[in-house]
Amino acid sequence: MAADWEEIRRLAADFQRAQFAETVQRLSERNCIEIITKLVEDKQLDVVHTLDGKEYITPAQISREIRDELYVHGGRVNIVDLQQILNVDWVHVENRASDVAKSQGIQLVLGQLIDDGYLDRLAEEVNDKLQEAGLISIAELCKNYDLPGDFLTEELSKRLGKLLQGEMDQYNKGIIFTQAFVSRHKARIQGLFSAITRPTPVSSMIGTFGFQEHLLYSVLEELVNSGRLKGSVVGGRQDKAVYIPDIYARTQNAWIDSFLQQNGYLEFDALVRLGIPDPSSYIKKRFKSSKLLFLRAACVGQGLVDQVEASVEEAVSSGSWTDIQPILPSCLSEDDMGMLINQAMRNINAQTSARVLGGTVVVSEKFLSSCLTLFDDAMQQKAVKEVKNNPVFLITEDDVKQASLLSETSAMSKKEKREAERKKKTTEGSGSVKSGGGGNAREIRIRKTKKKGRRDDDSDEETGSTQQGRNKPPEVVFMAEDEIVKVLEQRLSDRPDDILSELAQNLLRPLTKNYQEVLRSVFMTSSSSTSGANKKQSMKDLQDEICNLYNNIRLFEKGTKAFSDETQVHISKHVLKTVCTDVTNILLNSLAADLMMSTENPCSISAEVRLKIIGKLPDETKGPLMKLHNTLNGKSIEDFLTNIESSAEVCGFMLKKADKKKERQSMFVHRQSLLQQLKDTEDPALVLHLVSVLLFQSCTQNLLHAPGRCVPQVIGTLTSRIPQEQQQLLTLYQSLVVKQLLSRKQEEAEEANEEEEEKEVRAQTLALTPLVKELVTAPKKTEE
Repeated sequence: MAADWEEIRRLAADFQRAQFAETVQRLSERNCIEIITKLVEDKQLDVVHTLDGKEYITPAQISREIRDELYVHGGRVNIVDLQQILNVDWVHVENRASDVAKSQGIQLVLGQLIDDGYLDRLAEEVNDKLQEAGLISIAELCKNYDLPGDFLTEELSKRLGKLLQGEMDQYNKGIIFTQAFVSRHKARIQGLFSAITRPTPVSSMIGTFGFQEHLLYSVLEELVNSGRLKGSVVGGRQDKAVYIPDIYARTQNAWIDSFLQQNGYLEFDALVRLGIPDPSSYIKKRFKSSKLLFLRAACVGQGLVDQVEASVEEAVSSGSWTDIQPILPSCLSEDDMGMLINQAMRNINAQTSARVLGGTVVVSEKFLSSCLTLFDDAMQQKAVKEVKNNPVFLITEDDVKQASLLSETSAMSKKEKREAERKKKTTEGSGSVKSGGGGNAREIRIRKTKKKGRRDDDSDEETGSTQQGRNKPPEVVFMAEDEIVKVLEQRLSDRPDDILSELAQNLLRPLTKNYQEVLRSVFMTSSSSTSGANKKQSMKDLQDEICNLYNNIRLFEKGTKAFSDETQVHISKHVLKTVCTDVTNILLNSLAADLMMSTENPCSISAEVRLKIIGKLPDETKGPLMKLHNTLNGKSIEDFLTNIESSAEVCGFMLKKADKKKERQSMFVHRQSLLQQLKDTEDPALVLHLVSVLLFQSCTQNLLHAPGRCVPQVIGTLTSRIPQEQQQLLTLYQSLVVKQLLSRKQEEAEEANEEEEEKEVRAQTLALTPLVKELVTAPKKTEE
């Protein structure tokens, strides 16, 4: 035992020495940091490092310090301020603040922690203000406490009747008021609206006296429904709401009834001025049993409608006109007047017997018919002149058929004679035609194959084929609108001056239609006489004229051979547009006489008229003449000469090629005609043109019908055919003419400054003109 105790004492001594002995091994600060970092990484320790790096803090400690700071700040603290106070990173503060906000009695609003204690104190402050002012708005509280409106509305609603003694407006959750304030407000509204005697907009009362809009409408509706206020509110809870007292409504109704009874109408604008925002609905409700006509700006009683009906009926029965405007109210617009007049005309079934002009003037159809008769004489005179000028566009398909029947009668009477003559010519022609040997010695007899008597057999086929290509004749206008107005002013003593222009517009179409009928009548009459005169004309005269022109065209075509291809084209086109066109017109005019479409002057027939005439001819005649017409727009005179023979054949004419003697005679006549023109003119350009053509005829013994643009080429062909001095004179004269023409064009485009040079050119041209004329006149005088 003693040994055991000794061992115990020895161990106790060793333990005591170990306790009092100094430690030899110690951990450094870096080692501690590394150990803690390792533990954090291994998630064995949950701590947060402070921003200054001197301390570690646990999340639980952050939460405790956040709650402490919330208490210290009176129940409301900003997270940004907490981050600075706790000296911890923002992320950790925000996370722990969100956890704190999840606990009961604490909320996170716009980055701020707020507890219920703060909200209770806020409600007590708001209650003090509410009791003092009687009304407070959430918007004002939001501004004062820097809190969102929805949050304040919700939290204050929870404390109404507890910490907050007041009521919240059911129509506007942003207003809190006390019952005492409502009583004062109701008393003011009751007194103010009791004193109103005329319609008053509720919005003006709100602006003037500072009422709360929703509270005002609620109180006003309650007072009106209970009968405390004698009146009504129209327009609902809007800016257009109007309070109308009963005393005014009774006076208003009496005035409206009296006005309608005395005047027969009610103007909507007048009712609006009386304070009725919807006049149409008011009138329909007020006068349910009355028969009123509602217009755009007013409503009209039956009495006024009866007056309009009586005026319209009188105008229709007397065949005159009447202006409704004097009996209509001045407040009615043009559209309203038109609606009223149209309704009155429908009531008496006068739509077909009268028209409305100028909006208010009712004109009967009898009056319009009497106006049409004023133009009968002028219409007849103008129709006669129009028929003489261009009758081919004045006829219709019926006119052509009628003309065909008229001409058929005369054709049938001479049928046998024409058939015998045709057979005789056919027999003679077979032995008289010579083939070969000189073209001038050959005589061509072209048989006439046109048979008018065949129309009976081919009438159906002909009608069907020709109607397809025929167009309706263009409408010929009788008078312009302003001319019709002048005639009405002169001929009508009793006339509606304000609507003369519109009256003329209504007369324009009937006058044109009547004029068409008069034109047809005059045309048929004149065409019958003209056709008879044309039939009396000797066929020999027409044939001689056509043969002369045909031979001249052949001579002109021969003269073009002396020029280059380009110049030949220009000259050929000129011949086709002039002489060839004249021959074609004469042929067509001879056929148009049978259709009552002939003109006094065939040269006046245009291309459009030619197509019109060709379109009305039978098929056997139409084909060759259409080809002939198409060659006029070509470039070859030979094509025309080929087609003129077949065209003359279907037209019943015999073409003869002239012999040498007749050709010389034609050349002499043509030369004399050009010399006469040269004698009568002093125009340098025309003088140069005529002299060059005459010199060409003298040198080449060929006729030439060239346009002015080809004069330089004509002069070029004379270079080696006339003496050199004549050539020099002609060339000098040509240069002067060109300069003069160029100066004229410059003067037309802009003001010329070289007046002296122009005068000199003009003087030289005038001086040389007699000498140039002598180039063609002197040889003739020598021959005589």
